[in-house]
Amino acid sequence: MTAHGSFTVDPWGVLETGLDLAAMARSESVFALSNGHIGLRANLDEGEPHGLPGTYLNGVFELRPLPYAEGGYGYPESGQSVINVTNGKIIRLLVDDEPFDLRYGELRSHQRRLDFRDGLLRREAEWTSPAGRTVKVVSTRLVSLTQRAVASVDYRVTAVDGPVRIVLQSELVANEQLPGGQEADPRAAAVLEAPLLAEASSAAGTKAVLVHRTRHSGQRVAVGMDHVIEGPEGFNVTGESDEDQARISVTTVLKPGEELRLTKFTAYGWSATRSLPAVRDQVEAALTAARYTGWNGLVAEQRDYLREFWETSDVQIEGDVELQQAVRFALFHVLQAGARSEERAIPAKGLTGPGYDGHSFWDTETFVLPVLTYCLPEAVKQALRWRHTTLPLARDRAAQLGLAGAVFPWRTIRGEECSGYWPAGTAAFHIGADIAVAVARYVRATGDVEFERTHGLELLVETARMWRSLGHHDAAGRFRIEGVTGPDEYSAVADNNVFTNLMAQTNLRAAAEAAARHQVEAAALGVGTEETAAWRDAARAMYVPYDEKLGVHPQADGFTDHQFWDFDATPPEKYPLLLHYPYFDLYRKQVVKQADLVLAMQVRGDAFTDEQKARNFAYYERLTVRDSSLSACTQAVIAAEVGQLDLAYDYTAEAALMDLHDLGGNTKDGLHMASLAGACLALVAGFGGLRDHAEHLSFRPRLPAGLRRLAFALVVRGNLLHVEITHTRTTYTLRRGNPMTVLHEGEPLRVEAGRPASRPMAAPAPVERCAQPPGREPARRQQTSGPAVGSGVEPSTHLAAE
Repeated sequence: MTAHGSFTVDPWGVLETGLDLAAMARSESVFALSNGHIGLRANLDEGEPHGLPGTYLNGVFELRPLPYAEGGYGYPESGQSVINVTNGKIIRLLVDDEPFDLRYGELRSHQRRLDFRDGLLRREAEWTSPAGRTVKVVSTRLVSLTQRAVASVDYRVTAVDGPVRIVLQSELVANEQLPGGQEADPRAAAVLEAPLLAEASSAAGTKAVLVHRTRHSGQRVAVGMDHVIEGPEGFNVTGESDEDQARISVTTVLKPGEELRLTKFTAYGWSATRSLPAVRDQVEAALTAARYTGWNGLVAEQRDYLREFWETSDVQIEGDVELQQAVRFALFHVLQAGARSEERAIPAKGLTGPGYDGHSFWDTETFVLPVLTYCLPEAVKQALRWRHTTLPLARDRAAQLGLAGAVFPWRTIRGEECSGYWPAGTAAFHIGADIAVAVARYVRATGDVEFERTHGLELLVETARMWRSLGHHDAAGRFRIEGVTGPDEYSAVADNNVFTNLMAQTNLRAAAEAAARHQVEAAALGVGTEETAAWRDAARAMYVPYDEKLGVHPQADGFTDHQFWDFDATPPEKYPLLLHYPYFDLYRKQVVKQADLVLAMQVRGDAFTDEQKARNFAYYERLTVRDSSLSACTQAVIAAEVGQLDLAYDYTAEAALMDLHDLGGNTKDGLHMASLAGACLALVAGFGGLRDHAEHLSFRPRLPAGLRRLAFALVVRGNLLHVEITHTRTTYTLRRGNPMTVLHEGEPLRVEAGRPASRPMAAPAPVERCAQPPGREPARRQQTSGPAVGSGVEPSTHLAAE
């Protein structure tokens, strides 16, 4: 086991030894537990000290005004912000009347470990109070992946040098005071003080319940707790509650070596429509089920769930144990974000923090869902069903903008547009195609024709209608889409953004094809042969700008004619640029926040030749500053495709270590779900060469010098395909299911159970490493020696710049 920064390198977990008060908020995000329904930041059991308290329910938000210096037609009037709901994590400990507070007394030892195999957060601490009494505290926390409303903690306190009088106070606390002094960063959340209005409270025996309602959004939130208590004979239990707090107290005296154990079950429920008794009873029922299952049963269910997940979804790396840890960390948190989201959004931060106000963006469909499609397809289905539930709002938005079909929001929680800056928000129409492409990918990967018929078709139709009304055929017959913003937010309201046009083309084709497959349902939506012909015509005539003089694709019309940004005159402390320069200056220069044209080459590789990809990549590398965590993973994928394997390796590490190394300096606000998912894409789509544009999956495997082996599994139409890549061979093994065909370097391979198919590795021609803007190069990945936990001893690695 080796250490880097505050976390130990371990391929199956994250270990923190000691306690750094200044870095608590970061650790609270890294160790956060969630199931997509409930999210608990890793605040200490006793509640204080903390970096940022956080308990979140997916879809529970508060409304806030969006003020404008000058209003305009179509501007959103209110925003939505995730709120910190009632905290059920708190278990306060008093040792002979001294609060267990790590800022006082002597902290003899402290460590926390998150294990990816069982989903448990374990904590051990030994502490001597200011009065000289020493206790040992061991707690284990989980958020259930099988019982979505339930979280639980097993808390044990042992007297070391007693006898000692112990009081445990297990609490529910609403309207916690949040840290002030939010920095002037648009990525940080708006802090909403005391958003919950009390409706009911009760405490009896070992059980307590609180019910609140949000002030403005009108959502009812209930939380309950119940306990199992074990300890020396004669312990005492009392309960009390008021509007914003409920407390169950346990008192006893421990002799040296004696232990008091409290198992706390908490359950959450919420609704915008159901009555107070109904929501309260829902929570009571979830508590009853949790107590019936018991702590050991919850742990066993969690282990079984994760055992199956890792058997079908693990990405294995040899040669870089730190990257192995990072990719499993990424997969674990992506799983947590989507496992039980169930017709709700997957936010950009998951449920790990309040960053971006808890909003969901296009990140979900473009980065997170491609990963979940091949490891947890049911989560993709639920996320797309959520988009379907917001279709009425998206149709209203389209009508407001004078367009047909549906216009989905750039950022939202419930479905309304919540961006107060229209060039980045409303103008980012590509979100419609991002959703449509995710629908087509899901149906292709799963064969779920019923979902396509009942939900997917309508999403495809309404987005296709939007594109047909937004774009137009010019005098030359080309279909143009003008005045839009692509993925790169340093270029706004441009004409014929290549990414947008190519994604729209895919959207239009997919809608026409789905309408042909489901003619009865399409007719019920008012789709006729004339409309589908118009979609096909627009797709066929889609305009994709190309700069003949430079031999590259401009990101959008005229982009390659813009003045170059003066990178040499931009000091390191002026990044990210959006915090130090006006947008109007960024918009008229050749400078790229995040991969845009490069992302187009990933999602629509069939629209570019190999030579164009290489030239485009080299051109945009020297313009891209990666002020977005969404960029490195995409650059990694295309770097690998064009033969820049070492550069791809560097970018992969940057995407994977975004939060473990806090490369963006804002992990405290929550984890970067798209970057975590992107790290998986960098490995599987980059070095594995996976592309899923057509009927059969295709692979063009390549390995950088720093990796000895890469292996991953994909669930495709119920089949479990395992791919193993070394520097000499690639082997495809069907571990479960029916025979299937894959493409290896363009060659069809039939893979059957018990008959692996293997091919030698193609050696890419050496290419010169591309240059980046001065000071914006990715840190070089270098090998060092050192033991690590795992099978055998592997060299650990580090980012040379760190």
